Amino acid sequence: MFDMVATGFSIVLEPATFLIIFLGIIAGTIFGSMPGVSASMAIALCVPFTYVMRPVVSIAFLVAVYCSSITGGGITAILFKIPGTPSSAPTTFDGYPLAVQGRAGEALGTSIICSAIGGVVSACAMFLLSPQLSSLGLKFGPSELFAVSFLGLSVLTCLEPDNMLKTLISGLLGLFIATIGTDPIVGCARLTFGQTELLGGFDMIPIMIGMFAVSEVFKQTIKPIRLGEMVGGGSKVKTKMISFRQMMEIKWTVVRSSILGTVVGILPGAGSTIAAFLSYVAEVKTSKTPERYGKGELRGVAASETANNAATGGSMVPLLSLGIPGGNAAAIMMSALMLQGVQLGPILQKTQPEFLSSVYASMIVTNILMIVVAVAVARIFSKIMNVPYAILGTLIAVFAVIGSFAVQNSVFDVYIMLGAGLVGYVFSKCKFNPAALILGLVLGNICESNLRRAVKLTQGDVILALSKPITASLLAICVAVLLYPVVKKMLFSRSAGNGRAGKSENQSK
Repeated sequence: MFDMVATGFSIVLEPATFLIIFLGIIAGTIFGSMPGVSASMAIALCVPFTYVMRPVVSIAFLVAVYCSSITGGGITAILFKIPGTPSSAPTTFDGYPLAVQGRAGEALGTSIICSAIGGVVSACAMFLLSPQLSSLGLKFGPSELFAVSFLGLSVLTCLEPDNMLKTLISGLLGLFIATIGTDPIVGCARLTFGQTELLGGFDMIPIMIGMFAVSEVFKQTIKPIRLGEMVGGGSKVKTKMISFRQMMEIKWTVVRSSILGTVVGILPGAGSTIAAFLSYVAEVKTSKTPERYGKGELRGVAASETANNAATGGSMVPLLSLGIPGGNAAAIMMSALMLQGVQLGPILQKTQPEFLSSVYASMIVTNILMIVVAVAVARIFSKIMNVPYAILGTLIAVFAVIGSFAVQNSVFDVYIMLGAGLVGYVFSKCKFNPAALILGLVLGNICESNLRRAVKLTQGDVILALSKPITASLLAICVAVLLYPVVKKMLFSRSAGNGRAGKSENQSK
């Protein structure tokens, strides 16, 4: 093992390879911070550059782009409430309120440091426990993956505890939108009304850009101000690292989110988005002060950014050990390596052990260098905050159009983005929750396809499909999480009523 580590770092620290990784970090951070450019799209844009590289160097370069793009998405999520990547959506819950309070520097510093820690932890887990973690991932079939995605939907009960009904309605609307398109099992068209553009369903990125970015432009256009005035009286935002005291306060959040993000990243199709949402809800549920979340809590930023970066290492485990991509980004990397004749799978560690060691070393180096690069990019973006919104809003709208069009080179996606922006603006006025709709949209297709596959495998027996040990345990947790806010509210109301009754009785005496 020591020889493998030494081999990996000797490859990564070669001057030419190190420079390529550094350029990959810059590209990934910039791509990740641009609205609509997901980690998968960032890797796809960089794949052509790998054709002239050695296979070992190319995977190190793509890993650098992958990890840094996830981190870059948190920068605009905090500063402008525009998630650069889908996995950064939970970061907006507390990151943007912190920016409004003039604490953007603390939020950015927490985001960058926790991203690096999550990435390093997942890289170590990938290198030390790759065979064991791969076997764990193989135990998750369709029914278990349904339970995991359904557990992700339990986030809906804690996004806005004081506005639970409208939050649930928003989530159900997202689930409904996810059913539009081609049936994942039968292959027939559903709710397309003869529109061929809807056969592929609604892509998540245009809707996310519209709900978060365009709706914010609509709101700010009505009352034009300098964005800098919202985040500290127009003062320059500085990215500052969190203090040792603050790090000690959030240390258990980072530990829990690193473990959860790594495990979720291993599961095929789960990815960093589900990891970020699950980690966020786990922190809210275990916190003694859940009412602080959504209003500017550093732990919320730490949970989201740690988990989505920890999922990067987790997704590489089945790719390298079994030849099974854990997500879209890993699938693109697999395609790029197969073009160069690399055979991924169980024999890779025996025939070409330098691949595993170079991925491990490149993830460690990337997450360390990423701190410097992300701080520099954050400083550049923070200077934009003093630009008059008449200019800034226009630029955001232009990037929103470009990002939506680039997903499938379709003007129809631009129309979807504009429609989602109007819906997002109405949601904000009517106190509905855009994040709940995005969550329902993300998990809807995963829930449906895996549930239906699980039922088909048991010849239509739903009880048998959902009674498997792992599935039943996860569903029991889901029920507990969903009912906890209701039971807690009932118990609180009862105790408050008993307290008032006792007080009035004492007064009468």
